[in-house]
Amino acid sequence: MTNTNCLFCRLSRGEIPAKIVIENDQVIAFHDIDPKAPVHVLVIPRKHIGSIAELDDGDGGLIGALFVAARDVARQLGIEQRGYRLVINAGREAGQSVDHVHLHVLGGRKLNWPPG
Repeated sequence: MTNTNCLFCRLSRGEIPAKIVIENDQVIAFHDIDPKAPVHVLVIPRKHIGSIAELDDGDGGLIGALFVAARDVARQLGIEQRGYRLVINAGREAGQSVDHVHLHVLGGRKLNWPPG
């Protein structure tokens, strides 16, 4: 269930190259092309979901898989012990620039709060 025009769906199908960190049948994690921290990885579901507002009641397991993959990214890239931030933007005013749910994994330096 992907969207033929969606950038992240095309990436998950292998039509667009990416520096992949983790992938399985539910999710794919890859380095952001415009990183905001030394470690900046996006974790996306392979299923097309435009935003958090479009989640179905049955998508809980898939969202859980995003967080498990984020944990695995942090372990694999060596930021698990130092700390990292997980961010999901929902909608344009929150900074969502691609209409496909994605979880940012940010780390590798001290992150300020509030983010800005």
